[in-house]
Amino acid sequence: MKRWILITLLVIGVVGTGVWGYKEHQDKNAVLIQAENSYQRAFHDLTYHTDLLHDKIGNVLAMNTQKRLSPELAQIWRLTSEAQTDVGQLPLTLLPFNKTEEFLHDIGDFSYKTAIRDLNKEPLSDEEVKMLENLYKQSGTIKDELRKVQHTVLEENLRWMDVQLALATNDSQGDNTIIDGFKTVEKSVAGFGEENNGSNIIGIADENHEFKGLEGEDITEQEATKIAKEIFNIKEKQNLNITKSGKGADVQTYMASYQQGDKNGYADLSEKGGHPLTVMVERPVKEAKISLHEGALKANEYLKSFEFPDHELVQSSQYEKEGVYSFVATQDGVRIYPDAIQMKIALDNGDMLGMSAKDYFMNHQKREIKEPAISEEEARSSVNPQVKIQEQHMAIIENDLAEEVLTYEFLGTLGNNTYRIFINAEDGTEEKVERLKATEIKFSRAV
Repeated sequence: MKRWILITLLVIGVVGTGVWGYKEHQDKNAVLIQAENSYQRAFHDLTYHTDLLHDKIGNVLAMNTQKRLSPELAQIWRLTSEAQTDVGQLPLTLLPFNKTEEFLHDIGDFSYKTAIRDLNKEPLSDEEVKMLENLYKQSGTIKDELRKVQHTVLEENLRWMDVQLALATNDSQGDNTIIDGFKTVEKSVAGFGEENNGSNIIGIADENHEFKGLEGEDITEQEATKIAKEIFNIKEKQNLNITKSGKGADVQTYMASYQQGDKNGYADLSEKGGHPLTVMVERPVKEAKISLHEGALKANEYLKSFEFPDHELVQSSQYEKEGVYSFVATQDGVRIYPDAIQMKIALDNGDMLGMSAKDYFMNHQKREIKEPAISEEEARSSVNPQVKIQEQHMAIIENDLAEEVLTYEFLGTLGNNTYRIFINAEDGTEEKVERLKATEIKFSRAV
């Protein structure tokens, strides 16, 4: 009798294991199919948006009415933003694609700045028309190359998951048509770089990708491993993977990934100085035990451990059990908004769940800050009189033309809403107005 009971239990166990294994296999396949569909959609959207972008630039060159130029340039700016989003959703992290991304940034930056100016008073110059002709030719080349890749993908039913695997394993021996196609696109764009060299549009992109704030000597993989272990608070290396970025990236980095149980993490560390550019940690967060303000103090402790210089908390929000905080660098009491750092803190125990410091390291430098040309009272007169001002600071921000300007920053309320208002300290122009979310808590002191 016992024997039959044991046999029955064994059969039930084997069947149960088989059912569990089948379900796990099905769940894994569902995730892979979802990822593949997302990649396919992003790629075909990128091809479509590049097609439209080429047409829109051609439309601008054919126009003779300044009145229609601004809306058309605004459309170009929107399309470049969508194309950049498409690229960001593709598994190209380890594939040098920065020239194409710079090209999209250049078009977007140029079209936006041109669209917001008064083209009746300041029409397109001969140099700008020539620049547009080059961009039209360049976008046509990219469009054609992407169309070739798209045709092959559809004809041969190629999978983007194979691209992700090939890049992750550094499989240079494999024949991957998609990777080869994107390398051709990148090479084509690089070929145009010499023609555009010296134009102000390229200068903007170079400046934005310079990473001025990186200091220190280049670190080794062993040093990157040590830093990553400290960030993830782990002792053993067995669950930590370190990969170096490919050639041609905006900044050379070590990419660290970590997984143990239900906790996994990712970090980008600059090769120069070993600075953390991006940190992401995922784990189940339990019930909140610390306040949003206590989370801000924890975030500040992490920034100090990473040796960030003077900084100030300008914004905080709570999303269920997590606190999200925005810090900016300060110089001589002036807030430097381009030098921004975002932090995410778990409110169950104060652990860091995320950090983004790319803006800080791109822009941080010692600035020459001039005295304001107008007084605080004169600046206040430019603020809507219905706004009840609660705080005032000096701040450097980027205006719509991506130029840094010194401003008076006013925090005030209108009705049930809180606003941050920036007034140009040179001429009293209202540079920017932002409505803050109700969940945000503002701190007027550095932490």
